[in-house]
This record gives sequence, C-alpha cells and structure tokens, in this order.
Amino acid sequence: MTIDALTTLLSIAGPALCDDPPQNLPPAPPALRDELLALLLRRNGFYAFEGALHVLPASGEPTGLQQWNSPDLWRGEYGELASNLIFFAQDVFGNQFALHHDGVVLFDAETGTQELIAPTLQGWAEALLAEEYWTGSSLAHAWQAYHGQLPDGKRLLPTQLFVLGGAFEIENLRAINAVESLRFRGDVARQIQHLPDGAQLQLRVVPSE
Repeated sequence: MTIDALTTLLSIAGPALCDDPPQNLPPAPPALRDELLALLLRRNGFYAFEGALHVLPASGEPTGLQQWNSPDLWRGEYGELASNLIFFAQDVFGNQFALHHDGVVLFDAETGTQELIAPTLQGWAEALLAEEYWTGSSLAHAWQAYHGQLPDGKRLLPTQLFVLGGAFEIENLRAINAVESLRFRGDVARQIQHLPDGAQLQLRVVPSE
C-alpha cells in the first residue's frame, strides 16, 4: 500500500497541540479547507522537522487558526499583502503557509510576496518532505544544536533581515515571539512594497527576548 505524504509528515511530527476536535476553521477554498480539516482531525496542530514546521491547531486558543487569521493579531500589519489568504502553518523563520484559491502558498514574512508550492495540501506535504528549503530545517537544527530547543511560540528572526542582506547563518538568528516578529516584519513589508532598489528604509526596533 502506498503511504501518502500527509501520513508520512504525521509520522515524523510531534504530538497534537490540542486534544479537542478541530473547531473554528476560517473560510477557505472548499477543497483545500476539506483537506486541512481532514489533517487536523488526525492531529490538531503539531510541530515537525525539529520544530521548524509549526502547523496551527483549529481551536479557541490564542494560536488557534481563527485568532491567528484575525487582523488584530498580526496580519493587519501587512494590509492588502495578506488579503485572500488563510494562514495555517509557519516555517522556522515565521514565513507563513497559507491556503489560496490557486493552492498552498508560502508567504514571505519580510516582503509579503507569495510563492505557490502546490495546488493541494497533499502536494504541499510532498514538497516539505522533499526539500528542506520550505521549512528551514537545516538552520533550525544548527541553531538548536548551539542554543537548545526553540521554545513554543517562538520563531527565528534574523538580526539583519534577509531582504536587507542578512546572512542565512545561526549567528544572524535569534528566537523571538512569533506574533511580535510578524508585526515588525509586516511593517517592513509595507514600507518596501513600492520602494526602488537602494531606497532608505525606516525600521522600528523589536525588543530582545
């Protein structure tokens, strides 16, 4: 019997983040929403790839899908860049995986740009299993080997943003609350949205943790 990619992904993932059945799924393209619901019925939120992948539970918790997609939490900082997307997971840097009418996309937290991964959640899982690029798992492993396990609720924020020339190295990464990291980078993404190359950018400071 052939094992599908979502089953394989669950086999290397941690325990469910919520013991209750999924609830409060935001509206999304029907086929993709059905796939996501089926996945969360099997395991309602989880970490995988040594914490590099964080799939959100469908629950009433602050990090549940409904609250995560609220404009009042962080996505409002991105304005129109985050429209027509339902965010359901994130990589180690806090880049968001989202449901879109074309399929599953990766939403770049620093620029607000979207990259189509696959037309289905099954294809998304296949991509994650095939290429660590999608989760940042190799850097997650290297950072945690030096600093210890990445705490729940935190992602790795580059001290010098990647879009501003920051290196993909553990020396350029620090663990920051995921929501605060996204609020900060949403502000950056809107500032650079229409800027030409070489233009100056006014950054606000994210408190260290």
